[in-house]
Amino acid sequence: MRHAGFDIVRSTNNLAGVDDFIPFEATMRAARASGLSVGDHIDGVMNGTPGATRSTVEQLRALGVFAGGLDTVLEIGPGSGRYLERTLEECAPARYEIYETAAPWADYLVDTFGASGVVARPTEGCSLAPTADGSVDLVQAHKVFNTVTFLCASRYFFEMARVTRPGGRIVFDVMTETCLDPAAVRTWATRGGAGHGSFPSALPRRTCVDLFATLGCDLTGSFLAPLGVASTEVLVFTKRA
Repeated sequence: MRHAGFDIVRSTNNLAGVDDFIPFEATMRAARASGLSVGDHIDGVMNGTPGATRSTVEQLRALGVFAGGLDTVLEIGPGSGRYLERTLEECAPARYEIYETAAPWADYLVDTFGASGVVARPTEGCSLAPTADGSVDLVQAHKVFNTVTFLCASRYFFEMARVTRPGGRIVFDVMTETCLDPAAVRTWATRGGAGHGSFPSALPRRTCVDLFATLGCDLTGSFLAPLGVASTEVLVFTKRA
């Protein structure tokens, strides 16, 4: 069927995950054909922003996110693993937990990076229940919360604060009002395509900052990163000791 232009994709545990809009088989074939890594192919060819992942990780490094020796990292929705791979280049955690709803990508990441401590956790798409309270040094999610509903993102926020140890970091990006000046809104409306269900989803910056403050986490840095035809805002929180 592949020669006829069709892919057979396993749907088990694929709860509207990244495989819905970055199909595993087709993306892997295209990356191989381009001679690029999967991450560089997605950044440069699919998203049209070469080096975007590298730039984000470099800015996180400048904010000290990877300093101090990270024993445990947790990533929500790693998808193709482009941020995971860059994170592993910055630090060497003993354990890297992933919560990925697209089974083909989750299997690929464990097969590829399992020797570096990557383990897949069972996921329901809004909970980090298998991870113990205060057990993670860095919790991150990239290009996730602008693709899900408000309630899904909010439930993950509570969970992220729960599993982060005192002094640990929480990193994620959201499409805040900082990213939505009138020109950006017009660009999304006229050139953003049909969208992807809940994508693009916006969330007020103040809502995020105020909520995490009540959860014992302070905003310690932020910057803009490319997202589709416009941008998203990366927020970095530190959990109070």
